Amino acid sequence: MTTAQEAFSISNQGAGTYPFTLKIGGLYQFAVVATFGGGSVKIENLGPDGSTWLSVSSAIVANGGETDNLPPGAYRFNVATATAVYARVARIPQ
Repeated sequence: MTTAQEAFSISNQGAGTYPFTLKIGGLYQFAVVATFGGGSVKIENLGPDGSTWLSVSSAIVANGGETDNLPPGAYRFNVATATAVYARVARIPQ
């Protein structure tokens, strides 16, 4: 079972940034379904300076996803030109 601190999703969104916090670190699945049209979706982590966003995932340019180890912290989905974006990041219990 996931909780708000272990998962975050967006539904039917367009270009923009969508912030969230992961309170528990660990292995996470990042999945995206969208109309890409040359756009992309990626996860970014707030850097140690408190203002710079750093990529922690590959830019997803087709329906699919990846699995990454993520520490606790501030994150965001960065959606560039894609539309009808459904994206989820969810912790995989170990």
